[in-house]
Amino acid sequence: MIHPRTLRVDYDKTTKVLCVVGSELNVNLNRSAPPGSKFFSVKCTSSVQYSISPLPQETSHLAPTPLNGNSLLLISMSHASHSENDSKLSVWYYGENKEVLGKALLHLTAVEISLDVDADRDGVVEKNNPNKGSWKWGCNGHGAVLLVNCDSERTYWKKPDNEQDAVSRVSDLKDMSVMVLRTRGPTKLPEGYKLTMHISQGDAESIRVFRSRSNDPVKNSLSERFFYKYFVKDYPLVLSSEVLSQEVPYIGGAAEMDFYVEGLRFPDKDFDGLISINLSLLEPISAGLPETPIFTDKVVFRVAPWIMTPNTLEPVEVFVCSTSDNYQFLKGMKNLVAKSGYKLKICHEYLNRGDRWMQDELEFGYIDSPHQRFPVVLDSPRDGKLQDFPYNELLGPDFGYVTRVAERKDVSSLDSFGNLEVSPAVTVNGKNYPLGRILIGVAFPTATKGRNMTKVVQDFLWAQKVQEPIALFSDWLLVGHIDEFMTFVPAPDRKGFRLLLASPDAAYKLFRGLQRDGHGQAKLFEGVEDEDPISVDKILADDSLQAENNYVQSCIDWNRDVLKRELGLDDEDIIDLPILFKLEGEEEDEYRAAAYYPDMVNMIVLGKNLGIPKPFGPKVNGRCALEAEMCSLMEGLGLSCTFIDDFASYHKLLGEVHCGSNVRREPFDFKWWNLEV
Repeated sequence: MIHPRTLRVDYDKTTKVLCVVGSELNVNLNRSAPPGSKFFSVKCTSSVQYSISPLPQETSHLAPTPLNGNSLLLISMSHASHSENDSKLSVWYYGENKEVLGKALLHLTAVEISLDVDADRDGVVEKNNPNKGSWKWGCNGHGAVLLVNCDSERTYWKKPDNEQDAVSRVSDLKDMSVMVLRTRGPTKLPEGYKLTMHISQGDAESIRVFRSRSNDPVKNSLSERFFYKYFVKDYPLVLSSEVLSQEVPYIGGAAEMDFYVEGLRFPDKDFDGLISINLSLLEPISAGLPETPIFTDKVVFRVAPWIMTPNTLEPVEVFVCSTSDNYQFLKGMKNLVAKSGYKLKICHEYLNRGDRWMQDELEFGYIDSPHQRFPVVLDSPRDGKLQDFPYNELLGPDFGYVTRVAERKDVSSLDSFGNLEVSPAVTVNGKNYPLGRILIGVAFPTATKGRNMTKVVQDFLWAQKVQEPIALFSDWLLVGHIDEFMTFVPAPDRKGFRLLLASPDAAYKLFRGLQRDGHGQAKLFEGVEDEDPISVDKILADDSLQAENNYVQSCIDWNRDVLKRELGLDDEDIIDLPILFKLEGEEEDEYRAAAYYPDMVNMIVLGKNLGIPKPFGPKVNGRCALEAEMCSLMEGLGLSCTFIDDFASYHKLLGEVHCGSNVRREPFDFKWWNLEV
């Protein structure tokens, strides 16, 4: 990239000029010429290149060139100087009769300066990439990636590293993006010149820049450099919200200085994620007057988005709570996780304080860059008694934390993260979503007083850009979470997954088939403590329950149509699960639905193993008909069903297996910056 710069020169004077390799000095020859000048000629040492614009008509190379009002002298230097003022250029001015009227002499010093980042996103900071000053999405795109430094190197008295006053441990640098200042030239800059790094006030809210003292020109000994590279705990802060501009050292000869750029916040409604950092070479004018910039280099970063992980990705850890009454549930979960070969993390009652809803308190995701990747937990604004768990127990080295704080009056049940899911990768009408699409539940579009996920969370999710959200209708549910009527499971064919939907129609079809086959007296809830068994015949004879489930089915069908359209699904990609609901509420406009028996769609997916709420359905030939149907539907996909008793400890409290568990999963193989946006 050519950086043109206008240069003023005076005849009969010697002008000392600092020139940056890759820049071009433009001299208006007419403006600097003595009165009466008609011709000029140029002489220079071999290290200087020049041209004249507009090109003069052909004349003898020994003859002076005619001077006109537009004559420009374009000067450049191809390599750095070894010493100050080691290159020369002179401009001779002549009158009408070719007599000498004056001479302008330039003493030139050339330096190479570049501020460099990993603009091609391969993990290496290359030199002077021509695309380092802009961002472009896609596999052929460019622009450096910056992580929000939201983990904590400390495990005691901890807080996220981006809230620390300084770099407390050298290990924290791996979470930052390296930026390199490369210089070549004399041992020092000419008197009065200096380098400054600067950012805008807006960008200063989103980043900090540190540098390594190991590159300081005053740290000359090998032992000093080794100490500052590997053991120093306090890397100097260069730029922050309090310091928008700061002089940085120029190191003579051929040298590099490392800087470390730290992201402070994620993209959001008021922040598109793009950051610019500038390096300027300042020239002194006169004592007491400000310096002026004669060269500026710019680099651009984009802050990495927070990315959710769908059920189809490989599990790493399973999280559940232990409470005084969930022994049966916990036993089933332990067996399932052990069989599946994953880690189980139990949050004990002294930590959860009786709050068992692990899914609702947090959502696992991750952030990624070419040089570093780590999980990040998103803390829900629901703030139940589990509210301290994500921060106190998960935040740590290489485990980040982020939250969005809402006004308490704005927070509803829809802000629990059973109401936040993400699809597997999909293609919709030719558009690829290789990281899937986020799904949230909101009020029906025509509702005047419905519940919605709070705006600060929705804004955050939309701003991440790489998993474009889809709004579903979930306010018809008593709890209001989309995991009460839908989930995804892996599949060996078609799109690599199936969407599972709760379906009252499928339940009634199953029960009518039982009745037709002479099993109308088979009962639900047999053997369940404090629950009255009810026969298939009685359920089918309940016209009120049928009407309620017709309403529920219409709500689910509305979502079915949205999901088919927004995820590019066909009916063959969807499996209907036999689940009934019941409406609760005192007034008609306040009726909302809850599962009639344990909601089998509210499951945990661990690879090919599914942990499903045990439905306690009618038994036929000694086997639960609902379990048999579920197994039949899932085993065709190569999935194994394990039924977990959560009736007393979760179902009766309006939740199920998925509500009471959470899974941290491996990240996508796809790199978000390769997305075509």
